[in-house]
Amino acid sequence: MNIVLIGMNHKTAPLNIRERLSISCDDEDKILEKIRAIPQVLETLYLSTCNRVEILANVQDYDRAVEKLRAFVFFHGNLSSEELGKCLYIYRDDDAVRHLFRVASSLDSMVMGEPQILGQVKDAYRHCVERKASGIIINKLLHHAFRVAKRVRTETGVAGNAVSVSFAAVELAKKIFASLHGKSILVIGAGEMSELAARHLMNNGATRVVFANRTYENALRLASDFHGEAIDFDMLQDTFSEVDVVISSTAAPGYVVTHEMIASALRRRKNRLMFLIDIAVPRDIDPDVGEIDNVYLYNVDHLQEIVDENIKTRMKEAEKAEAIISEEMVTFSNWLKTLEVVPTIVSLKKKAEDIVEGELEKSLSWMRNLNEEEREKIEILASSIVNKILHDPITLLKEETRNSDADPYVAALMRLFKLEKDE
Repeated sequence: MNIVLIGMNHKTAPLNIRERLSISCDDEDKILEKIRAIPQVLETLYLSTCNRVEILANVQDYDRAVEKLRAFVFFHGNLSSEELGKCLYIYRDDDAVRHLFRVASSLDSMVMGEPQILGQVKDAYRHCVERKASGIIINKLLHHAFRVAKRVRTETGVAGNAVSVSFAAVELAKKIFASLHGKSILVIGAGEMSELAARHLMNNGATRVVFANRTYENALRLASDFHGEAIDFDMLQDTFSEVDVVISSTAAPGYVVTHEMIASALRRRKNRLMFLIDIAVPRDIDPDVGEIDNVYLYNVDHLQEIVDENIKTRMKEAEKAEAIISEEMVTFSNWLKTLEVVPTIVSLKKKAEDIVEGELEKSLSWMRNLNEEEREKIEILASSIVNKILHDPITLLKEETRNSDADPYVAALMRLFKLEKDE
């Protein structure tokens, strides 16, 4: 029994290679069937995301299985030998388990702590179960990975603190307003980061979003995507007083938003708080706007400083997560070791049950005088005595499996009780 994980990710393979392998393996049903068709593969799971393509398998004849799996990736990714050598990683047993736990916990993600990967791992597992590609090892390993991911998320701050500029803007807005519920947003320009920030704000409770762009058609397109509103660029002055958050990202050479514009808007708002995010380079919003009372202005450098600090915090929390993973690996390893002695325990119990059954058959002549309830009590008594006799050796065998090498004990039991190896 060997656990192997073979694959490539954003750290080892450029996007064009990951795309090649992902596209050629887009039919997961067929992929699982092809992997399971490899004689050495007993169970398998196939995970494909934009940042990784991995095959997890329980195999026999490790070397031959790896050779076949490498050939599978080589063929389906249309890779050269050089590309395969540079991009592919192969983990075995404990290393494979650790890697899976790190992936599920988002420690191996491009953005550490992002929650999407756990859902993707769960989808891959659900699919392999539906296709009957999993077994006792994959089932236990994946459920254990989900448990590890939950512990990492609840016991560490690895998923806390914004690590993207757009999300940092949202976190700041939540601190300023306490709640974003019912707030209005004005997005100036059609920049990707400002659009992403608007999406995050909407997901966190903001209910109205207005788009302004020098090209009105672009504003209409974005408004359609967000179920929002589009305005002409010359209507900005009138709109400032109606919104709580302004996100600006244009290619204008000078300030689009001036001190007077915001001061005037704030008077009409009766000094209610305004939050402005300037993601443009060069800046869209006059820095003097930040001097106005009840106005909070952040530019891209401010947001990046927050992101950098949060990344440092996540890295510290990642150390706690790694400790959890190491602890859980011991638990899984102990369970895995007990499987090695299961056949011996089953054989021992079967032999004892056969002896009990045989002796009861020999006693049928005098047991005929007993009623059914009395015979049943005798059968229960005989089984109970055997179970109590076997309890200590079976418990010892399991303990030795967890603490050291149980092979000598297995050999001794098989010899003492004359158990057949094929049993």
